[in-house]
Amino acid sequence: MKAVCWMGTHKIETQTVPDPELVNPHDAIIKITKTAICGSDLHLYDGFIPTMESGDIMGHEFMGIVEEVGKDVTNLKRGDRVVVPFTIACGNCLFCKKKLWAACDNTNPNAHLMEAAYGYSGSGLFGYSHMMGGYAGGQAQYARVPFANVGPLKIESDLPDEKVLFLSDIFPTGYQAAENAQILPGDTVAVWGCGPVGQFAIASAFMLGAGRVIAIDRLPERLALARSLGAVTVDYSENDTDVLTALKDLTGGIGPDSCIDAVGLEGHSTELQGVYDKIKTAVMLETDRPVVLRQAIQAIRKGGTVSVPGVYGGLLDKVPFGAAFGKGITMKMGQTNMHSYMKPLLERIEQNQIDPSYIISHRITLDQAPDMYKVWRDKKENVTKIVIDPWA
Repeated sequence: MKAVCWMGTHKIETQTVPDPELVNPHDAIIKITKTAICGSDLHLYDGFIPTMESGDIMGHEFMGIVEEVGKDVTNLKRGDRVVVPFTIACGNCLFCKKKLWAACDNTNPNAHLMEAAYGYSGSGLFGYSHMMGGYAGGQAQYARVPFANVGPLKIESDLPDEKVLFLSDIFPTGYQAAENAQILPGDTVAVWGCGPVGQFAIASAFMLGAGRVIAIDRLPERLALARSLGAVTVDYSENDTDVLTALKDLTGGIGPDSCIDAVGLEGHSTELQGVYDKIKTAVMLETDRPVVLRQAIQAIRKGGTVSVPGVYGGLLDKVPFGAAFGKGITMKMGQTNMHSYMKPLLERIEQNQIDPSYIISHRITLDQAPDMYKVWRDKKENVTKIVIDPWA
């Protein structure tokens, strides 16, 4: 089959690789009908996530048709149409029973690598390094899905793939970010980053009752999408724009009730702190560029909530934790507990409350994917979301 493979930092290739096979009785093989490139795939492309190996198959957002099931798979059968969550959960461990699916104790066979790097292990993930399980990803024509009784969501309506594909990651991730922001009716919510997760965080904030959402980014196409959802926008790249001043001006000097950092470890800044982070990460004195997290803590009103769906990978410098303590803020973050959100959000799509396909800007083939990684990283061609048809 064809698959998009990581061959080194900034080196992605489409290759012919062996088809996946059933490894244990709980596996299913999925013929992939649609897949996508996620913003967090760029952390692999840019070399920020360790333990990738040459030839690893990329991608964790995918859906398709069940091709084959192991003898112990009872919830699926050949021909079922499914969306697959990017986190892999066993359904039986302590954390799965607490519905903390992303903290599953049993699905990362390389937990020792994760524990050596971070002191803990979460669940296994598709296509996201060997320390997170070493599972092949979904930017391919087929994928092996372990624990198939627990993860895949059956799509039993005739909704097109593009309307349900993003239940595999970015829609639930944006929704969890808004839920973690503890929004009350009428609240003002600031969202940094108007990429796909930021877009769904904005949409979800309104679903949860926000009175106003302030969206912060530098790319015109993303800001336009945010405005189409009803958000007020702040372009931080404009010469006379200071984000903290703008947020004070928009909130009567108080600050937003909730702040959502949908950017994570590769934040950009036109200010001195951006240069500072770039130098420190280059010499490994810090691993991430936490400019947005700093701003969110500085901007939030006293007693407010900072929600962090953006991926952070390591050690952060100059985070104003004293301000966080002094203001008495709440911080909530973490990998998405996908299994709790997929079915309820599918119901919102079926009820026409949202059509997630509005964020798609590019539809490509597997052979076009390597070039599109660079386009996506450099934010060229007005790209907002890339969907791949593995059979085109």
